[in-house]
Amino acid sequence: MARLKSRKRLPGHCMVVEDDGLLASVIEATLIDAGASSVTVCTTAAQAMAKLRNHRPDVLVLDVHLADSDDGWGLAELVASVGPNSPKIIFSTGSPEDIPPNIAKLGDVLVKPYAPEDLVALAIRPPQRGLMNILRR
Repeated sequence: MARLKSRKRLPGHCMVVEDDGLLASVIEATLIDAGASSVTVCTTAAQAMAKLRNHRPDVLVLDVHLADSDDGWGLAELVASVGPNSPKIIFSTGSPEDIPPNIAKLGDVLVKPYAPEDLVALAIRPPQRGLMNILRR
């Protein structure tokens, strides 16, 4: 994998919830290359829920259609509900139209296939906090 040429570094811990092993490995390598201190990879929503009980990531990359759950948004809703310092959510999907609009507002949507640079750009972008963003949700 080519080194990403980004001046900004990705801080902290990332969690990848993706049931495609090859894609999960590429995403993990991309995040580590971008400076993530650690990356946890989960292949099911159930596995991600168990991991989230003990550790909160700074960034969550979430496949929308998982083998054990056809909607990753239940997990996204849970993560977003932890408050103003909730993890940054990035939905990874080949079917963006399947994400309900109120759920899509919880994070950014990357349409598969996407370039590693696009993932990193979203992961390092500061979260949109503030009153207007809260009211839109």
